[in-house]
Amino acid sequence: MMDAKRVFLIVLDSFGCGALPDAAEFGDGDVNTLRSVTEVPGFSVPKMKQLGLYNIAGNGVLGAEPEAEPTAAFGRMAESSRGKDTVTGHWEIAGVVSEQAMPTFPEGFPPELIAELEEAFGIGVLCNKPYSGTEVIHDFGEEHIRTRKPIVYTSADSVLQIACHEEIYSRQELYALCEKARAICAGGTPWGVGRVIARPFIGTFPDYERTSGRHDYALEPTGPTVLDALAADGQKVISVGKIRDIFAGKSITDHLAMDGNADGMNKALSMLKDKSWRGLCFVNLVDFDMKFGHRRDPEGYAKALEDFDVQLAEFISGMEDTDVLILTADHGCDPKGAGSDHTREYVPVLICGAQTKAGSDFGTRSSFADLGATVAEMLKVEGKYSGKGESFLPVIDK
Repeated sequence: MMDAKRVFLIVLDSFGCGALPDAAEFGDGDVNTLRSVTEVPGFSVPKMKQLGLYNIAGNGVLGAEPEAEPTAAFGRMAESSRGKDTVTGHWEIAGVVSEQAMPTFPEGFPPELIAELEEAFGIGVLCNKPYSGTEVIHDFGEEHIRTRKPIVYTSADSVLQIACHEEIYSRQELYALCEKARAICAGGTPWGVGRVIARPFIGTFPDYERTSGRHDYALEPTGPTVLDALAADGQKVISVGKIRDIFAGKSITDHLAMDGNADGMNKALSMLKDKSWRGLCFVNLVDFDMKFGHRRDPEGYAKALEDFDVQLAEFISGMEDTDVLILTADHGCDPKGAGSDHTREYVPVLICGAQTKAGSDFGTRSSFADLGATVAEMLKVEGKYSGKGESFLPVIDK
């Protein structure tokens, strides 16, 4: 029986591997993030290939040879929640299935909500449309600086974003605006968005740029998670990157901020080298989604995966016998897909460690929540876990 002491769960944000059967209901066609990236000439991720990335059934990749003797357990998961956004995907990975999609605002926010925001802020707002984060500061930045009006916008996701120049609103002032917006957009209201996001920027027109001061204000999970079970057991739940924000801080015991994928992996490596803790290190690598998926940049996405693969090899070489590494994703964002939205896809899962049965194929799981149940069993808190999902540990346990 597996005796894991530490599980490292790394989410390659948006790295889907093929359209779900209901993709058309979400506005998607034959999308496949993995396929689009592998079509970039010269693309090579030898470590992920060795683990079994191309052994996953139905991956849709042409010309990529499966590994003869993969070193990880492998499979894929379908999303059973009604959504394809970051919060919904991560919550389901942790054990919460969302029966209803979080609200989106493709035409902008309703006048009633804007009126409440302006009253709470004590000033009018700009934009109120779905917008690219880089384009919105270009188009509204000068007016924002002249009037001090915050830039409020959304996207295809269930988000309300507020952009302010750091010389007009300090980060703390911007965060205070977001906290007011979060209180107004509470769960259960018609505009209870998954996340309110602070988007500070700097510079002068036309060369504005967003800073690392982004902060997400998410709703609390609507059900019990594997994070809750681990925290209740006295184990560590270490957040790297935006994981803490996605779970509204609930059951997070330690947090490490990060600035980009490489720094996120360096933070994970630092926790790998620290032998003093037991529990879960939960990492989100957001660049794949934010910088390349939404911007429909397959070449950039491919290069980011190749860079990750180098750090992955270093990480695996430093693992202890009681460590388990899990790679997965929270949704797709096909860089060759139409528009700029996330895409409704299966997500790959690769699991490796000295106690994992190399080459075991756990097939297609019907819910991301199966992973949360599996982590609970790996870390021996299944008795405290009351989230959704069915563990597949018996399939992959040596």
